[in-house]
Amino acid sequence: MGLITQLRYSCGMREELPGRPCSVAAALNLVGEKWALLAVREIAFGNRRFDAIARNTGAPRDRLAARLRTLEAAGVVTRRLYSDHPPRYEYELTEAGQELRAVLMALRSWGDKWAVDAPSSVFRHTCGHDLDPAVICRHCGGDVDPDDLRLRVLVPGWTREGPVQDDDGDT
Repeated sequence: MGLITQLRYSCGMREELPGRPCSVAAALNLVGEKWALLAVREIAFGNRRFDAIARNTGAPRDRLAARLRTLEAAGVVTRRLYSDHPPRYEYELTEAGQELRAVLMALRSWGDKWAVDAPSSVFRHTCGHDLDPAVICRHCGGDVDPDDLRLRVLVPGWTREGPVQDDDGDT
């Protein structure tokens, strides 16, 4: 595919992204804007109505509305009418949205360590302890250390270093 990656949303939309074909780039294209992830956070917390999401994120209402539309089009959230007059909706996470909760836990853990002086809240696990998330291998159960990982590029025409070049140095 060269330097442009095609991205297909769950709703069938496609978008081309420049650079390395990558799930991280595709995911960030969908949910990487601050207000999008904060909206997902609030919905995951159970705050499903627009006014509560706007209040708790601090997002400008027009920008939040646009992000929620994008998340809906991408299959991350669904909306359900809860009032006819005036029409008002509440939002729920789809399966894709529910799976973003693990991403939010990882961001929270990183942010607690590197972005704030002290955490503003913690999650209590059913084991009775505050959550201390870790990445483990589902095959062996061992902790994942980035130094133990080796990248295997699956996209034809790409290597770890970048696009494969022909004998003339062109990509």
